[in-house]
Amino acid sequence: MAKPNYPYEKRQKDLAKKKKQEEKQQEKRQRKLDKSGVPPTEAPNPSS
Repeated sequence: MAKPNYPYEKRQKDLAKKKKQEEKQQEKRQRKLDKSGVPPTEAPNPSS
């Protein structure tokens, strides 16, 4: 019977956590850019 490789499992779990955290940071940066860089197009035009 093979014995479990706990260090490998822990490393995989840590890598998955780090990847998820990076994706979250990227989304946060993208939202910030979208919010500040592009004026909203849904806003009513005051000259109409």
